Formats: sequence, structure tokens, C-alpha cells
Amino acid sequence: MQRILEPGQIETFAQRDIPRLRLPDRARVFSARAERLRRQSEAGAIGHAIRDYLHLMAHLADAQQAALESIESRPLELPGDEDIAHAQAFHMPLVSVASWQRQAQWQQALASICSSLTALPNLPAQVLLVTDHVCALTAQQLEAQADNLLAVQPLQVDTATAPFIMAALQVYWVALASRTNIDAIHELDVPGVCPTCGTLPVASIVRADSRHQGLRYLHCALCATEWHMVRVKCSHCQTTQGISYQSIEDGPRSIRAECCDTCRTYRKILYQEDDVAVEPVADDLASLSLDLLLSEAGYRRASPNPLLWQQP
Repeated sequence: MQRILEPGQIETFAQRDIPRLRLPDRARVFSARAERLRRQSEAGAIGHAIRDYLHLMAHLADAQQAALESIESRPLELPGDEDIAHAQAFHMPLVSVASWQRQAQWQQALASICSSLTALPNLPAQVLLVTDHVCALTAQQLEAQADNLLAVQPLQVDTATAPFIMAALQVYWVALASRTNIDAIHELDVPGVCPTCGTLPVASIVRADSRHQGLRYLHCALCATEWHMVRVKCSHCQTTQGISYQSIEDGPRSIRAECCDTCRTYRKILYQEDDVAVEPVADDLASLSLDLLLSEAGYRRASPNPLLWQQP
């Protein structure tokens, strides 16, 4: 007699042999993003303003990669046995943005990023003003801005400096995540939150390599950890009902918006089978026209892009 499985049972059986996590490759996590941002900035359908911004963010990603390599040469405090046991016992992210004590490396990364950018020829004057302003902030002011960014408090965020401060925080948390033993990171009670740092995903990506063929992973906006989630399921409210996929007419097949009629939110979803070079942060940033389409349709973003902050 044929056995009929309920949806929850199907998911349980399916996940037994699925790689649960993908930790960032610190050798090229930001350089790959820079390459993608440059490629997207050259796309013909992108307006002049966003093209210039994508080009600037490509330089920023290059500076992040250099800062990450610099961090590698300094001692970095990693979770110890007690930290791991505590996180596992309480189903908490291992290096949670809410509780992990940031080291000075993140501010050193910020100084390195600003130095790399100001050394560029023909840097726009307004960008130079922002980097000068960032460098003039005290350590306490930087920590306060970092707290606001990590807690996603838009009203308290300086939108001009936010991409640069967030870039340094990304460098620091990628350094942590990429050095962490993957077995120390356990599943959380809230599947839509990064199990490494507790940050929301910027987008999801359906992988096409042999080990992850056809599997969907949420991509952390901060530490670049990816964690598995079954497809056709809202990454915000977890429902499987009322899910639809929207895209720009005649736009690339590799990017769509996964929309939920239950919570009226959306996140972008990328498909490597259509473009192996897709990168969650870069492609989400380069597809602002899709955001405008979804906003007009009454949907809202489930979480922001870490390189673009706007006042609500």
C-alpha cells in the first residue's frame, strides 16, 4: 500500500541529506561581489544614477576584500566551548549581533575601507565628504551607529554613512563566520534568521553546483552565511500559502521576487541555473526596478539591502 506523506514529513525526509549550511569563502566573498557589481553596472537597462552607485559599491567590495585579508593577520576572538554550549542550549545564533562583543577589528576594517576609497582617482566629491565624516567620528559614535544598523533602526541611522559602516561590520562578521566550525552552528527556532549571527537574509539563491543542485539557501546580509530553506515558502512568515513570483517583463530570468500574500512581503530569489554568476547582495541592489514594481503592487521588502539605506 502506498504511503502518503504530509508536507511536514516530506520536508523532514528531504532535509536528511541536504547540506544545511554554507559558510562564506573568505578568499573571494567580497571580490566575487565586486565582479558582479561591475558586471551589473554595465548592464544596458540600468539608469545612470544606479550605474554610478553600483560602480562605487564595486570599489567598496574591493576595499572590503582587502580589509578582510588584513584582519586575517590579527588575532580574532572566536566562540569558545562555553559560547557554543550556551548558544546551542538556548537555540541562539552563535555570534549574535545582539550579544556578541565586537572587537576593535571592525573599526580598523572601516578605516582601511575609507583609506582604500579615498585613494581612488576621480572619487566623487560627495563620497569623499562622507568618508571624511566617517573618519572624524569617535569610537563611541561609530559603535552607536553600528548598534542602530545591526538592530535595523532606520530612524536612528545616518543613511549617508550607513553603507560604509555596514561594509566594515560585514568584514568583521564574515571573518568570524568563515573561521567557525560549521558543526558548532545549530538550527534556530526561527528559520528565517541567520543561525550564525541572527541577521535577516537579503535574498535567497537556488544553487546549481553538483552538491547543492536545485536547493534554495537564504543569504545573510551581514556574515554571508547561507542556510537551507525549502522552496515555495515565505522566508518571512514561513507560510506555504499564497506564494507567487514576480519579475520584470523581458528582464533576466535569473532574478524574481518571491511574494507572500499572507504577510504582503517579498524577497528576491536568484537562480544560478540561469546565471551562474548571480550574487545575492549585488543582484538585489542592481534590481531596484523590481522593488518599485512590487511597491506599486502593495508589497514591502522583508528586510533591507545592507548597502542601501533609506529613511522610512
